[in-house]
Amino acid sequence: MDSSNNNRIFSRWSSLTIGERICAACIPFAAIIEIFILAVGNCFEFRPRVNRSRYGFQDLARLADGSRFTVNEVEALYELYKKLSNSIIKDGLIHKEELQLALFQTPHGENLFLDRLFDLFDEKRNGVIEFEEFVHALNVFHPYAPMEEKTDFAFRLYDLRQTGFIEREELHFDAHEVSSISFQTFADADADKDGKINKEEWKAFVVKHPNLLNNMTLPYLKDITTVFPSFIFNTEVDD
Repeated sequence: MDSSNNNRIFSRWSSLTIGERICAACIPFAAIIEIFILAVGNCFEFRPRVNRSRYGFQDLARLADGSRFTVNEVEALYELYKKLSNSIIKDGLIHKEELQLALFQTPHGENLFLDRLFDLFDEKRNGVIEFEEFVHALNVFHPYAPMEEKTDFAFRLYDLRQTGFIEREELHFDAHEVSSISFQTFADADADKDGKINKEEWKAFVVKHPNLLNNMTLPYLKDITTVFPSFIFNTEVDD
């Protein structure tokens, strides 16, 4: 990334509101997702019952079988998804502008963190986040998700340029965005001292320091319908 891009990133940082700074710098990646879910989820408290979703029981059951969520919880996630996916472009798909609006209260502007977050959710690389992709991504943050999944997801998160390595330069440009990796942590994890962390080095380091993945777990995902009681009103299936 050249100096002009670097200046643009830091210029944007200096212009952020207090709330945006809390999101972008003080809170790790998983907590950003938590704020996003809570912010969108709270919108359900005062809105009427939505129309029946296009996902039938078999679709919800299939997604539940492939995840750590129950059928009711998958439907609750769909209610959340519909709210976000129709906030700007009413096509039932999450576009980057809609994700940015949910996180930063504006659909415009450049944000390195947003780009990486969107890329990780957009498994098909088709420019939108479909509901199944939404469930798949949140599934990694479930308390019952295995450490291997969380380790892999965290590596892909920090590998901003998608080179297959976590590089020191990425930490520099990530400093005001999402990274909780310090430069000392980088030096310790870089076992062969080649200036970058490969996936095997990352896995070995996480085994020694599992607390690095503490923020990859959102405890309330074990029962999202309890966290958001209004989802019980909206739900259309019984587990």
